Amino acid sequence: MDRAIKTLIVDDEPVARKVLREALELLPQVELIGEAENGKEALHMIVELQPELVFLDLQMPAMPGFEVVRNIRGSRLPVIVIVTAFDQHAIEAFEAGAIDYLLKPVRGPRLEKAVERALSLVGKPLAIAEALSKIASVGPGHETQTARKLVGRIGRDYFLLDQDEVLALQAEGPLVWIITSGRRFLSSQTLSAMETSLPQPFQRVHRNAIVNINHVRQMAALTSHRWQLTLSNRQVLVVSKRLAHNIRRLLQ
Repeated sequence: MDRAIKTLIVDDEPVARKVLREALELLPQVELIGEAENGKEALHMIVELQPELVFLDLQMPAMPGFEVVRNIRGSRLPVIVIVTAFDQHAIEAFEAGAIDYLLKPVRGPRLEKAVERALSLVGKPLAIAEALSKIASVGPGHETQTARKLVGRIGRDYFLLDQDEVLALQAEGPLVWIITSGRRFLSSQTLSAMETSLPQPFQRVHRNAIVNINHVRQMAALTSHRWQLTLSNRQVLVVSKRLAHNIRRLLQ
C-alpha cells in the first residue's frame, strides 16, 4: 500500500485516546481521521468517514465494543483492532478467536504489528468481513456465541448479516445465495459448510436449500411425498421427500 491507512480511534477515556493518538502519530503508515468517545458515535463516524482501520475499546458504557461490531452496517467494512485492559487469560481467549488486540497501555512494537496486519488486509474485503464475523460471535464473557454473522456479497462489496434477517440459503449450481426479505447476497461458503455452523432455526429442506424456520409462513402438500414452503417474503421452496418429516415436526 503506497498511502497511509485511514484510522479511527474509539474509546470513552480521553487519556486513553490521547495515549493511542500520540503513538499512532509516530507511524507514517497511519492517517488519523477522527476519534469517537462512545459506541453510537463510533457507528456514525464509521458510516460518514469510512475508516479502513478502527482501534476499538471494549469497555464503554451504553454500547460496549463487541456491540459496536455487531451493529456495523454498510459495504465498506473496516479492519477492527480491539483495545483492552483485560488480563492475559482474556487475551488468550481473543487469540483463540483470531481477534487482533492491543493490551493497554499500548506499546510501540505491538502497535506497529497491528497496523501492519491491518495494511495486509486492505483490499481484501472478504478477509475483513470474516474477521468481523468472528469478533461479533464473541460475548461479554469471551465465550463463542451461536449468533455468528453471515457474510454476504453484492458485486465487490461485503456485508455482515444477522442470522434472524436471513430467510433461506439456496444453491444454484456452484453459487450459494443468502436470501433476506429484500435482497440476495452471494455466500463465499458452500451450503454444507454453512449448515454445520448454523443454529436450530435453520433446517435443510432440500439438497439445494436451507430455510430459517422462523420465516416459514405456510407449508402445503403438493403430492403425498412433496411439500411446498412459503417464506415471509412469499418465496416458495420445495421440500424433498426425505426431509419433509423433520420440517413438519418443527412447524407443529
